[in-house]
Amino acid sequence: MAGHSKWANIQHRKGRQDAARSKLFSKLSKEITVAAKMGEPDPDKNPRLRLAVKEAKSQSVPKDVIDRAIKKSQAGDADNYDEIRYEGYGPNGVAVIVEAMTDNRNRTASSVRSTFAKLGGNLGETGSVSFMFDRMGEVVYPISVGDADTVMEAAIMAGAADVESNDESHVIYTADTDLNEVSNALEAVLGESESTKLIWKPQTVTELDLESATKLFRLIEALEDDDDVQIVTANFEVSDEVMEAMSAG
Repeated sequence: MAGHSKWANIQHRKGRQDAARSKLFSKLSKEITVAAKMGEPDPDKNPRLRLAVKEAKSQSVPKDVIDRAIKKSQAGDADNYDEIRYEGYGPNGVAVIVEAMTDNRNRTASSVRSTFAKLGGNLGETGSVSFMFDRMGEVVYPISVGDADTVMEAAIMAGAADVESNDESHVIYTADTDLNEVSNALEAVLGESESTKLIWKPQTVTELDLESATKLFRLIEALEDDDDVQIVTANFEVSDEVMEAMSAG
């Protein structure tokens, strides 16, 4: 996940943030609509919708956009989306998980397969790489919320599984089924989080050099540009030196 976070930072530095932000809003809105359609349109009665709304707010999605996405789920002509997971390998054997929501399985499968093939990857069967990840909940707080001991104590009391603190943030991990309960308990003590979502946490990561990282990031960028793709996760890491070189490139 650290590698993917650095990829997001590189995107930002390269000035792609406006286009990326618009696409992010669209993907978050789609998740809200799907979550609301699957259960109650009230976040207080629908844990998945509550998490989707919380994540959208943390990414500064306007309230009217969130409300519109929820209302869309109740419309008679609302689109039906299937949730699909694709798995494969990127350049240098990095494991890649692609989560998509689509109203046309054939279109999405063809697009994802083509992207992997064109950019040095190889699409595999479902389950071919997900065993190398743990499905977990992730709650992120800024470092300013408190010191590591304070956050650790709050996380333990909330029932979290683990905490990783660095110079920029506190990352709290939970069992995937506990994310809603734990995030609510943390919010009562630490306030609103920067991010609350389900993730695929790599069990191990592959360190990439500049050439391999450049190839992998091209693949990730192309996959994320697909409107049907919600989230792309890969088990890689890049050094600060490689990140700086890519940012300058």
